[in-house]
Amino acid sequence: MSSGLSDAGLFGPDSVTWRVHADPVLWVAGIRALLLQAVHPAAMAGVLQHSDFRADPWGRLRRTADYVGVVTFGSTAEVETIGRRVRALHATVRGHDDATGVSYRASDPALLCWVHCCEVESFLTTYQRAGGGLSPADVDRYYAEQTRAAAVVGLDPARVPASAADIAGYFDRMRPDLAVDDRARRVAGYVFRPPMPRWVAIGTPARPAWAGVAGLAAALLPRWARRLYRLPGLPTTDVSATAAVRALRLAGRHAPDRFQEGPHLRAARARLGLA
Repeated sequence: MSSGLSDAGLFGPDSVTWRVHADPVLWVAGIRALLLQAVHPAAMAGVLQHSDFRADPWGRLRRTADYVGVVTFGSTAEVETIGRRVRALHATVRGHDDATGVSYRASDPALLCWVHCCEVESFLTTYQRAGGGLSPADVDRYYAEQTRAAAVVGLDPARVPASAADIAGYFDRMRPDLAVDDRARRVAGYVFRPPMPRWVAIGTPARPAWAGVAGLAAALLPRWARRLYRLPGLPTTDVSATAAVRALRLAGRHAPDRFQEGPHLRAARARLGLA
Protein backbone atom coordinates (compact mmCIF):
# COMPACT_ATOMS: atom_id res chain seq x y z
CA MET A 1 0.00 0.00 0.00
CA SER A 2 1.02 3.62 -0.51
CA SER A 3 2.85 5.43 2.26
CA GLY A 4 0.07 8.03 2.00
CA LEU A 5 -2.46 5.46 3.15
CA SER A 6 -4.59 6.80 5.99
CA ASP A 7 -8.01 5.17 6.01
CA ALA A 8 -8.50 2.40 3.47
CA GLY A 9 -11.95 1.45 4.75
CA LEU A 10 -12.94 -2.21 4.64
CA PHE A 11 -10.55 -3.37 1.92
CA GLY A 12 -7.87 -1.11 0.52
CA PRO A 13 -6.05 -0.90 -2.82
CA ASP A 14 -4.20 -4.20 -2.39
CA SER A 15 -7.44 -6.16 -2.01
CA VAL A 16 -9.02 -8.38 -4.63
CA THR A 17 -12.25 -6.50 -3.94
CA TRP A 18 -10.79 -3.24 -5.26
CA ARG A 19 -9.53 -5.03 -8.35
CA VAL A 20 -12.92 -6.58 -9.12
CA HIS A 21 -15.21 -3.72 -8.13
CA ALA A 22 -13.18 -1.09 -9.97
CA ASP A 23 -14.00 -2.72 -13.31
CA PRO A 24 -16.82 -1.07 -15.33
CA VAL A 25 -18.13 -4.52 -16.31
CA LEU A 26 -19.65 -4.61 -12.81
CA TRP A 27 -22.66 -2.76 -14.28
CA VAL A 28 -23.53 -5.95 -16.16
CA ALA A 29 -22.89 -7.94 -12.99
CA GLY A 30 -25.30 -5.73 -11.04
CA ILE A 31 -28.13 -6.50 -13.46
CA ARG A 32 -27.28 -10.20 -13.29
CA ALA A 33 -27.45 -10.02 -9.50
CA LEU A 34 -30.94 -8.47 -9.59
CA LEU A 35 -32.20 -11.23 -11.89
CA LEU A 36 -30.64 -13.89 -9.68
CA GLN A 37 -32.05 -12.42 -6.47
CA ALA A 38 -35.54 -12.44 -8.01
CA VAL A 39 -35.73 -16.25 -8.11
CA HIS A 40 -36.16 -16.29 -4.31
CA PRO A 41 -39.93 -15.91 -3.62
CA ALA A 42 -39.58 -14.10 -0.28
CA ALA A 43 -36.96 -11.72 -1.64
CA MET A 44 -39.24 -11.09 -4.63
CA ALA A 45 -42.20 -10.32 -2.36
CA GLY A 46 -40.15 -7.79 -0.41
CA VAL A 47 -39.08 -6.00 -3.58
CA LEU A 48 -42.64 -5.78 -4.91
CA GLN A 49 -44.25 -4.72 -1.64
CA HIS A 50 -41.66 -2.31 -0.30
CA SER A 51 -39.46 -1.13 -3.18
CA ASP A 52 -39.94 1.63 -5.73
CA PHE A 53 -38.19 -0.48 -8.34
CA ARG A 54 -41.13 -0.44 -10.76
CA ALA A 55 -41.71 3.31 -10.44
CA ASP A 56 -38.03 4.28 -10.43
CA PRO A 57 -35.79 1.45 -11.62
CA TRP A 58 -32.97 3.87 -12.52
CA GLY A 59 -32.99 5.34 -9.02
CA ARG A 60 -32.93 1.88 -7.48
CA LEU A 61 -29.96 0.85 -9.63
CA ARG A 62 -28.10 4.07 -8.82
CA ARG A 63 -28.68 3.68 -5.09
CA THR A 64 -27.50 0.08 -5.19
CA ALA A 65 -24.38 1.06 -7.13
CA ASP A 66 -23.75 3.89 -4.67
CA TYR A 67 -24.03 1.51 -1.73
CA VAL A 68 -21.58 -0.96 -3.26
CA GLY A 69 -19.23 1.91 -4.11
CA VAL A 70 -19.23 3.30 -0.58
CA VAL A 71 -18.77 -0.09 1.08
CA THR A 72 -15.94 -0.95 -1.33
CA PHE A 73 -14.03 2.32 -1.52
CA GLY A 74 -15.36 4.48 1.30
CA SER A 75 -13.62 5.46 4.52
CA THR A 76 -14.40 3.65 7.75
CA ALA A 77 -16.76 6.44 8.81
CA GLU A 78 -18.57 6.41 5.44
CA VAL A 79 -19.05 2.65 5.59
CA GLU A 80 -20.35 2.82 9.16
CA THR A 81 -22.80 5.59 8.22
CA ILE A 82 -24.27 3.82 5.22
CA GLY A 83 -24.40 0.56 7.18
CA ARG A 84 -26.47 2.15 9.95
CA ARG A 85 -28.80 3.63 7.34
CA VAL A 86 -29.35 0.31 5.56
CA ARG A 87 -29.83 -1.67 8.79
CA ALA A 88 -32.40 0.87 10.00
CA LEU A 89 -34.27 0.61 6.70
CA HIS A 90 -34.25 -3.18 6.82
CA ALA A 91 -35.69 -3.12 10.34
CA THR A 92 -38.86 -1.48 8.98
CA VAL A 93 -39.39 -3.86 6.05
CA ARG A 94 -41.57 -6.85 6.80
CA GLY A 95 -44.66 -8.43 5.35
CA HIS A 96 -46.54 -11.53 4.26
CA ASP A 97 -46.22 -13.19 0.88
CA ASP A 98 -49.72 -14.33 -0.10
CA ALA A 99 -48.35 -16.41 -2.97
CA THR A 100 -46.32 -18.68 -0.69
CA GLY A 101 -47.95 -18.03 2.69
CA VAL A 102 -44.59 -17.08 4.17
CA SER A 103 -43.97 -14.06 6.38
CA TYR A 104 -40.69 -12.25 5.82
CA ARG A 105 -38.55 -9.44 7.20
CA ALA A 106 -35.67 -7.76 5.42
CA SER A 107 -33.45 -8.12 8.49
CA ASP A 108 -33.80 -11.92 8.40
CA PRO A 109 -30.23 -13.29 8.19
CA ALA A 110 -31.34 -15.92 5.66
CA LEU A 111 -32.67 -13.27 3.27
CA LEU A 112 -29.68 -11.00 3.82
CA CYS A 113 -27.36 -13.91 3.07
CA TRP A 114 -29.26 -14.64 -0.16
CA VAL A 115 -28.94 -11.07 -1.38
CA HIS A 116 -25.27 -10.95 -0.40
CA CYS A 117 -24.38 -14.22 -2.11
CA CYS A 118 -26.23 -13.29 -5.30
CA GLU A 119 -24.31 -10.02 -5.44
CA VAL A 120 -20.82 -11.30 -4.77
CA GLU A 121 -21.22 -14.39 -6.95
CA SER A 122 -22.50 -12.20 -9.79
CA PHE A 123 -19.67 -9.70 -9.38
CA LEU A 124 -16.98 -12.36 -9.28
CA THR A 125 -18.39 -14.58 -12.03
CA THR A 126 -19.02 -11.70 -14.45
CA TYR A 127 -15.55 -10.29 -13.87
CA GLN A 128 -13.92 -13.66 -14.44
CA ARG A 129 -15.92 -14.45 -17.57
CA ALA A 130 -15.03 -11.01 -18.92
CA GLY A 131 -11.36 -11.93 -18.70
CA GLY A 132 -10.53 -10.85 -15.15
CA GLY A 133 -7.94 -13.57 -14.78
CA LEU A 134 -8.11 -14.19 -11.03
CA SER A 135 -6.39 -17.29 -9.73
CA PRO A 136 -8.36 -19.80 -7.62
CA ALA A 137 -6.61 -18.40 -4.55
CA ASP A 138 -7.66 -14.87 -5.53
CA VAL A 139 -11.25 -16.04 -6.00
CA ASP A 140 -11.33 -17.51 -2.50
CA ARG A 141 -9.68 -14.38 -1.14
CA TYR A 142 -12.39 -12.24 -2.75
CA TYR A 143 -15.19 -14.22 -1.13
CA ALA A 144 -13.40 -14.12 2.22
CA GLU A 145 -12.97 -10.33 1.92
CA GLN A 146 -16.66 -9.95 1.13
CA THR A 147 -17.67 -11.37 4.52
CA ARG A 148 -16.67 -7.91 5.82
CA ALA A 149 -19.25 -6.37 3.50
CA ALA A 150 -21.81 -8.88 4.80
CA ALA A 151 -21.16 -7.63 8.33
CA VAL A 152 -22.14 -4.09 7.25
CA VAL A 153 -25.77 -5.21 6.80
CA GLY A 154 -25.75 -7.12 10.09
CA LEU A 155 -24.67 -10.62 9.13
CA ASP A 156 -22.26 -12.68 11.20
CA PRO A 157 -19.17 -12.97 8.95
CA ALA A 158 -18.43 -16.43 10.35
CA ARG A 159 -21.74 -17.69 8.95
CA VAL A 160 -21.36 -16.28 5.43
CA PRO A 161 -19.91 -18.36 2.54
CA ALA A 162 -16.23 -17.43 2.35
CA SER A 163 -14.82 -19.40 -0.58
CA ALA A 164 -15.77 -20.61 -4.05
CA ALA A 165 -16.65 -24.02 -2.64
CA ASP A 166 -18.79 -22.42 0.07
CA ILE A 167 -20.66 -20.33 -2.51
CA ALA A 168 -21.28 -23.31 -4.78
CA GLY A 169 -22.55 -25.37 -1.86
CA TYR A 170 -24.81 -22.54 -0.73
CA PHE A 171 -26.56 -22.27 -4.09
CA ASP A 172 -26.90 -26.05 -4.31
CA ARG A 173 -28.70 -26.03 -0.94
CA MET A 174 -30.92 -23.13 -1.93
CA ARG A 175 -32.09 -24.43 -5.30
CA PRO A 176 -35.07 -26.51 -4.03
CA ASP A 177 -36.57 -23.30 -2.56
CA LEU A 178 -36.18 -21.18 -5.69
CA ALA A 179 -38.78 -20.45 -8.35
CA VAL A 180 -39.66 -17.91 -11.01
CA ASP A 181 -43.34 -16.97 -10.93
CA ASP A 182 -45.31 -14.23 -12.68
CA ARG A 183 -44.06 -11.64 -10.19
CA ALA A 184 -40.43 -12.42 -10.90
CA ARG A 185 -41.10 -12.29 -14.63
CA ARG A 186 -42.73 -8.86 -14.23
CA VAL A 187 -39.67 -7.58 -12.38
CA ALA A 188 -37.45 -9.10 -15.05
CA GLY A 189 -39.55 -7.23 -17.61
CA TYR A 190 -38.73 -3.96 -15.86
CA VAL A 191 -35.06 -4.91 -15.97
CA PHE A 192 -35.18 -5.61 -19.70
CA ARG A 193 -37.44 -2.71 -20.60
CA PRO A 194 -37.31 -0.02 -17.90
CA PRO A 195 -39.28 3.19 -18.37
CA MET A 196 -37.28 5.84 -20.22
CA PRO A 197 -38.03 9.47 -21.10
CA ARG A 198 -39.73 9.58 -24.50
CA TRP A 199 -36.89 11.57 -26.07
CA VAL A 200 -34.39 8.94 -24.88
CA ALA A 201 -36.43 5.94 -25.95
CA ILE A 202 -37.25 7.32 -29.41
CA GLY A 203 -34.43 9.67 -30.35
CA THR A 204 -31.41 7.63 -29.24
CA PRO A 205 -30.18 4.02 -29.29
CA ALA A 206 -30.54 3.85 -25.50
CA ARG A 207 -33.42 1.38 -25.56
CA PRO A 208 -31.79 -1.30 -27.75
CA ALA A 209 -28.43 -0.72 -26.06
CA TRP A 210 -29.92 -1.28 -22.63
CA ALA A 211 -31.85 -4.34 -23.84
CA GLY A 212 -28.60 -5.77 -25.16
CA VAL A 213 -26.81 -5.29 -21.83
CA ALA A 214 -29.75 -6.74 -19.88
CA GLY A 215 -29.93 -9.68 -22.26
CA LEU A 216 -26.23 -10.30 -21.75
CA ALA A 217 -26.71 -10.21 -17.97
CA ALA A 218 -29.45 -12.83 -18.28
CA ALA A 219 -27.28 -15.01 -20.52
CA LEU A 220 -24.56 -14.89 -17.84
CA LEU A 221 -26.89 -16.41 -15.22
CA PRO A 222 -26.21 -19.98 -14.10
CA ARG A 223 -27.88 -22.54 -16.34
CA TRP A 224 -30.32 -23.58 -13.62
CA ALA A 225 -31.42 -19.95 -13.15
CA ARG A 226 -31.86 -19.44 -16.90
CA ARG A 227 -34.07 -22.51 -17.01
CA LEU A 228 -36.22 -21.11 -14.18
CA TYR A 229 -36.76 -18.03 -16.35
CA ARG A 230 -37.50 -20.32 -19.34
CA LEU A 231 -34.42 -19.02 -21.10
CA PRO A 232 -31.96 -21.19 -23.02
CA GLY A 233 -29.91 -23.24 -20.59
CA LEU A 234 -27.53 -24.83 -23.08
CA PRO A 235 -23.72 -24.83 -22.79
CA THR A 236 -23.55 -22.95 -26.08
CA THR A 237 -25.25 -20.02 -24.37
CA ASP A 238 -22.45 -19.96 -21.80
CA VAL A 239 -19.82 -19.86 -24.53
CA SER A 240 -21.48 -17.02 -26.46
CA ALA A 241 -22.23 -15.02 -23.30
CA THR A 242 -18.61 -15.28 -22.16
CA ALA A 243 -17.38 -14.12 -25.56
CA ALA A 244 -19.84 -11.22 -25.55
CA VAL A 245 -19.00 -9.93 -22.07
CA ARG A 246 -15.29 -10.23 -22.82
CA ALA A 247 -15.75 -8.19 -26.00
CA LEU A 248 -17.79 -5.60 -24.09
CA ARG A 249 -15.06 -5.23 -21.48
CA LEU A 250 -12.38 -4.84 -24.15
CA ALA A 251 -14.46 -2.23 -25.98
CA GLY A 252 -14.95 -0.34 -22.72
CA ARG A 253 -11.21 0.24 -22.44
CA HIS A 254 -11.53 2.76 -25.27
CA ALA A 255 -14.18 4.77 -23.43
CA PRO A 256 -13.30 8.15 -21.85
CA ASP A 257 -11.53 7.91 -18.51
CA ARG A 258 -14.54 9.22 -16.59
CA PHE A 259 -16.47 6.09 -17.62
CA GLN A 260 -13.68 3.71 -16.68
CA GLU A 261 -13.25 4.80 -13.08
CA GLY A 262 -16.24 5.49 -10.83
CA PRO A 263 -16.56 8.46 -8.47
CA HIS A 264 -16.09 6.35 -5.32
CA LEU A 265 -12.81 4.95 -6.59
CA ARG A 266 -11.59 8.42 -7.61
CA ALA A 267 -12.48 9.76 -4.16
CA ALA A 268 -10.66 6.87 -2.48
CA ARG A 269 -7.53 7.46 -4.54
CA ALA A 270 -7.57 11.12 -3.61
CA ARG A 271 -8.15 10.31 0.08
CA LEU A 272 -5.29 7.83 0.16
CA GLY A 273 -2.88 9.93 -1.90
CA LEU A 274 -2.66 7.36 -4.67
CA ALA A 275 -1.68 8.20 -8.22
